[in-house]
Amino acid sequence: MKVALVHDHLNQAGGAERVLERLHFLFPSAPIYTAILDRDSLWPGLRDADIRVSWMQHLPGVTRHYKAYLPFYPLAIQSFDLREYDLVISSSSAFAKAARTRADACHVCYCHTPMRFVWDYARYVERENFGRLAGAALPLLIKALKHWDISTSRRPTAYIANSSIVAARINTYYGRPSEIVFPPVCVERFTPTSAIEDYYLVVSRLVPYKRVDLAISAFNTMQRPLVVIGDGPDRSALQRLAGPTVRFLGHKPDEFVAQYYARCRGLLFPGEEDFGITPLEANAAGRPVVAYARGGALDTVVDGRNGVLFHEQTVAALRAAVEQCDKIAWDAGELRRHAERFGEPVFGGRMTEALERAVRASGKRFALSTFTTAAATADVGGPAGVG
Repeated sequence: MKVALVHDHLNQAGGAERVLERLHFLFPSAPIYTAILDRDSLWPGLRDADIRVSWMQHLPGVTRHYKAYLPFYPLAIQSFDLREYDLVISSSSAFAKAARTRADACHVCYCHTPMRFVWDYARYVERENFGRLAGAALPLLIKALKHWDISTSRRPTAYIANSSIVAARINTYYGRPSEIVFPPVCVERFTPTSAIEDYYLVVSRLVPYKRVDLAISAFNTMQRPLVVIGDGPDRSALQRLAGPTVRFLGHKPDEFVAQYYARCRGLLFPGEEDFGITPLEANAAGRPVVAYARGGALDTVVDGRNGVLFHEQTVAALRAAVEQCDKIAWDAGELRRHAERFGEPVFGGRMTEALERAVRASGKRFALSTFTTAAATADVGGPAGVG
């Protein structure tokens, strides 16, 4: 069986790219098709991959100003010739699910979310600070993209959702069922320690919907130490907002981040995410999380067990949750065991099982024995849900 992977664009290192990294591990000989590529942004596990880019790669400044080229991505993804592949796995937050395959191929879409800027347009635009010209043109483009998104939603043979909230969106927007396979956490990257220091932590791309501004505002009022790791277009504005107890460390390598996870009092997760891997990374390092009780956090954070949930995106609600977190005697071993239920071996086993079910349900005549990947013999572990 010939397998190909398709991903929206590879010019940033986020959670979706972590999933792609693991899919590459499961199918190391499968080429990765993507609209644009910035090799400097790749997670280490993708640096040896056979990555094939579209004609968009030659557009001026595209890897840096990729949002400005929004109308071109559908054309780029649909331009790939995938007729030689029996199984196509798309890793899609917007466009990759529309990849064209031959009629008798099986196309499984691992959906991080239906495109957020189309289906949650008002909230997306509210916090993105678009210029007047772009703001005037966007509604027409969004209307066209929504029509395209619906019309191409039948292309995948099957959907796999990364969380319960995304599965609900797939059903609402596309009228399609989906199986849930949570993204993988590399638990082995983290080592708990008893040397806890007096700071809370944010690990995030600095973009508006992550609500890092809320964390900063809360810690300004508390005058308590907050460390922010990550970079992005909002960094300058957030630094202007920050008081003297807030430190920005920028983008840091994994081993550096792991040390900060292990020594923090807790991780702050103030935005609404489709899934969100950082709460589980904090748990893997033996530390709790303070999370907004919406979106993917409801799949991973159990109030009082591995973190504290707050229900309003306000400074007062976040402050109260931090104060509650301080009062709990957290068991690092229990927190780590919780994270292990979302570990890479669990993802590998469940992803392989889901792909096999999708191929079988599609009626395609593929030999399932050809799933000779590292996941085929992986220890699937405990139940998929958090319990």
